[in-house]
Amino acid sequence: MKCIILPEKLDYDGSQISSLWAYSSFGVQEDSVIVFRGACDVKIEHMIDLEDRRANESIWSEDMLSFIIEHFDSTDMKLIYSRQRLFTAIVREYLEELGINTSRAGDDLFFKGKKLTVSIASTSAISQKIHFGINVSHEVYGNLKEAGIEGEENIVRLMQGIGEAYVSEFGDIEKDLRKSRPLGVA
Repeated sequence: MKCIILPEKLDYDGSQISSLWAYSSFGVQEDSVIVFRGACDVKIEHMIDLEDRRANESIWSEDMLSFIIEHFDSTDMKLIYSRQRLFTAIVREYLEELGINTSRAGDDLFFKGKKLTVSIASTSAISQKIHFGINVSHEVYGNLKEAGIEGEENIVRLMQGIGEAYVSEFGDIEKDLRKSRPLGVA
């Protein structure tokens, strides 16, 4: 699994959750986490959450960290939603280590009672995808600025730390898979 931090700003519009986006944009053909910073404005045609779509909700932020995760080992919806929850827990744990206390409800994190993150997971015929966004600044919702994380260097460190923590978790899982014998085998 590979983690790539994009140095340039890139706005998230929902199209990045399509299959093979990392390959078509950056030549990455393996499981990956692509991390970038920019505005977020998901158009209705790219909205995957049918509840949000039916309610004509808007998903936007003037400044957001976006994590685009793609796995090629399965197209199972339950598995990608489990991975999404694992990623959410990793983000919460990472923020906790920085002294930022959040609460979690499903795949959402809250800071001081205000929603800090957005996330969606889905599958295609060839892969599983997750978008996880963290507000850097926002007039209405929780954000990293309010939590005391400011400055480009601190934001980049956060992007790298979270992305690498997820990659490391999967490295550990792969090691565990190769050391455990199946049940019923002596």
